[in-house]
Amino acid sequence: MKKDLGIQQAVFPMPVLIVAAYDADGKVNAMNVAWGQIAGSDKIYLCIGRGKKTLANIRESKAFTVSLADSAHMKEADFLGIASGNNMDDKFERTGLTTVRSDKVNAPVISEFPVVMECEFLEELDTENIHGVVGKIVNVKAEESVLAEDGNVDVTKLNVLMFDNFRHGYYSVGEKAGQAWDAGMCLMK
Repeated sequence: MKKDLGIQQAVFPMPVLIVAAYDADGKVNAMNVAWGQIAGSDKIYLCIGRGKKTLANIRESKAFTVSLADSAHMKEADFLGIASGNNMDDKFERTGLTTVRSDKVNAPVISEFPVVMECEFLEELDTENIHGVVGKIVNVKAEESVLAEDGNVDVTKLNVLMFDNFRHGYYSVGEKAGQAWDAGMCLMK
């Protein structure tokens, strides 16, 4: 029997995404975004609250990167969600993370995270019920250490962080459970 839990964000897993953008002076700012999702074959949607420093930078620079946070950098990823760039001028510097300039968009690539999406800013959604940005993914970069023999990312090598909305914990991706577009084929007969 199921027990009523009231209103909760009952989706798991939620990827821990680190969004980075330059300000008008070329300074890096980054934030932890737990509510983001692919929104098409080449688009990503990120729920970013009004007034966030990273949002202002995305508007200004017209570009951003989205990195998959990994368990090796959980402390830094969590800090990027706790601290505000509006209140802390050295927020990114405190993490010890490093960046290089993307060769695809006007945005920083955080060197330590294994996979990054380089995105052009497409639009800001601002309604009574939702606020965020949509970006066009123009390229994905991945460390060779997380690639499979076929050249694609092997998620079992990533140790990406997943956010638990229920108890506010971080978890890493485990082993493969099955193959998509195959596991349910037996029910097609």
